[in-house]
Amino acid sequence: MPHTPTALRQTSGLVAERLRVGFDGHTVLDDVDLRARPGSMTGVTGPSGTGKTTLLRVLAGLVPADSGTVRYGERDTPAPGAIGMLAQHPRLVVNPRWTLRRIVAEPAVITGGDVDVDAIAGRVGLESSLLERFPAQVSDGQLQRACVGRLLVQAPHIVLADEPTSMLDPVAARSVIGLLQEIVDDGAALVLVSHHRGLVESRCAEIVELGSR
Repeated sequence: MPHTPTALRQTSGLVAERLRVGFDGHTVLDDVDLRARPGSMTGVTGPSGTGKTTLLRVLAGLVPADSGTVRYGERDTPAPGAIGMLAQHPRLVVNPRWTLRRIVAEPAVITGGDVDVDAIAGRVGLESSLLERFPAQVSDGQLQRACVGRLLVQAPHIVLADEPTSMLDPVAARSVIGLLQEIVDDGAALVLVSHHRGLVESRCAEIVELGSR
C-alpha cells in the first residue's frame, strides 16, 4: 500500500559558526552565525547582495566556506536526504519534461519507495487533476505547491527556503508559508530567507540579519 508521510524525522537541526565566504576578492559572508532548531523557523533577511542565497548554499553543502563550521547534529556533513530545498524560482529547478506527479514523487523514485501522490497533493491544496500537467501548464503558485509536496515526500531534517513566496501573489504566498509551517510543526528545522522583515518577525524564532554591520 502506498505510504503517505505524516510526520518528518526528528533532528538536532544545524549550527553554523563564524562563516566567512569570499569570491574574487570580495567578501560575501563575514563571521556569520546561525542556528536552526527542530520544530522551529530561523529567518535570514537583509538587502539584496548581502549573501543570503550564498549562505543557504553553504548550509546545504553546495558551496564551501573559507572559514567557519557547520554542524548537522553530530555530523560535519548532512546525511543523504537530510536537507530539502525550496527555490525562489521553481521553474528553474524542476524538470520541465516531468509532470507535477513525477515532481512530487521524485524523492520516492530515487529511494525506490512508494508514496500516495494524490494524498500529498491534497495535503498541499493541489488538485489531483493538475498532477498530470507539466510545469508550463500551471501557475507559479501551483508549481510551488508541488515543490512543497516533494518536500513532504522527502521528509528532510532541515529545509532551506530561498525567498519561496517572492514570485507568488499574496493568496498563494500565504498558503505556501502555511504549508511550510506545517512542515516545521512536523519536526523539521527550517531556514527561511526573505526580504520581508515582517514575515520573518512573525514566523521565525530566531533571525539572522545580513549586511547589518
